[in-house]
Amino acid sequence: MRRNRSLLSKSWTRLDVLFFLFFFLSVNVLLFLLFHQQAVGSAVVGGPYPSDMKAYLLEMQGMESGYRFPYPVFFQITAFFHLFLNPELAITCSTLLLNAASMVLLKLALEHFSGEAFRKILGNYGFLAGPFLSLAAFSLLWVSMVYPPPGHYLPGIENLYLGVFTPNPFHNATYLATRPFAIIAFFWYAKLMPVYEKGCGRVPTRDYVVFGLSLLLTTMTKPSFTLALVGAAGVLMGYRLIRSGLRNLIPTLQLTACFLPTFAHLLYQYQGVFVPQGGEEGGIGFGLATAWKLYCGNIPLAVGLAMGFPLLVLFLNFRELKTDMVYRLSWQVYAMSLAMLLFCYEKGFRLDDLNFSWGYMHGIFFAFLGALLVLLRETADCIRLAGGKEGPVSGERTGLPGRKEASWKIKVSRLVLQWLAYGWHLACGLAYFFRIFQGSVYR
Repeated sequence: MRRNRSLLSKSWTRLDVLFFLFFFLSVNVLLFLLFHQQAVGSAVVGGPYPSDMKAYLLEMQGMESGYRFPYPVFFQITAFFHLFLNPELAITCSTLLLNAASMVLLKLALEHFSGEAFRKILGNYGFLAGPFLSLAAFSLLWVSMVYPPPGHYLPGIENLYLGVFTPNPFHNATYLATRPFAIIAFFWYAKLMPVYEKGCGRVPTRDYVVFGLSLLLTTMTKPSFTLALVGAAGVLMGYRLIRSGLRNLIPTLQLTACFLPTFAHLLYQYQGVFVPQGGEEGGIGFGLATAWKLYCGNIPLAVGLAMGFPLLVLFLNFRELKTDMVYRLSWQVYAMSLAMLLFCYEKGFRLDDLNFSWGYMHGIFFAFLGALLVLLRETADCIRLAGGKEGPVSGERTGLPGRKEASWKIKVSRLVLQWLAYGWHLACGLAYFFRIFQGSVYR
């Protein structure tokens, strides 16, 4: 009997790998076609498949693009592929490679936080946990803002994407390229924070190295996520330092050391922003939605359209902020990214570029990630209770269906509502992707 269980376990592991590989290859075939069409179409002004590829191709080849890209990782990877491929295929492969890394990392993250719980509560059906979490991981890379059907308009919302924003802007290769490094930096910072906040325990040096290196790499690929994380971390660490009466000064200095290489590179990257060009003013300006309102006339509604699912999960699971470090960090990053987009802008000709929106889109993505982890845990709770097994995954003592039917119905209703909200974002995201895949304007 023991040998049969061992063989069964191996077969389910194999099934999970095959299921993941099937979706991984299928999705990347579609993305390869899209990225290549964007690269080829970039040479045609006003043609199909609009994207930011044209400037990236010129930068990679050392030609004048009209823009300054002081973040070399993506372009160096593309230059490596250019040794064997033409420019269009080279940039397609580098974008595809880095975006694919996000798929693998998200699968590993969801397995780490939810895999064991789902396999235990599903019992004989534990083999379904792996494929389910694979689907959840892939879905995070397809969700988007919600929007009405064609022909219907919302007050102050002029575009599907621009001014509302999505966690998955398929038209911007550097955003997709920096995300795998951002995912690593996000989770490793969340790993370091409990020890830092409690002021006890010892963090292995390798954890500091992994965090510092991943933060530097995401900065050197595109600094948008870094600004949001560094801003949130600075506020949090400053608050903890003052509240402790400087008692946690040493842990603060140790964690700050991880940021120093990134700070140095940010200074290099942003030196051009503060230099006036073409007679126009340079630097960072401050004002209420000065840049955002150029593209959106109803910012509160835009936030709701982009963040409907995370906001619903927050409303129904507010107490999770106190106990779940990853979930709390996801909202801290989002809040900082929102504040930066709302109150900061780059002066001069860069005003129209709305560059702080890229950090905001990272904030949306991690808010979705944190909310999905909470929803998966709540789903596991409901399955556990439905099976009559004691002890929800989250630790909240909810009665079994036979004992508290009303409580059970409320819990299931909440769960269904949250999955419906997530499904709405996913359906809009798939529709938005295939709209872009057919060559439509991403706006």
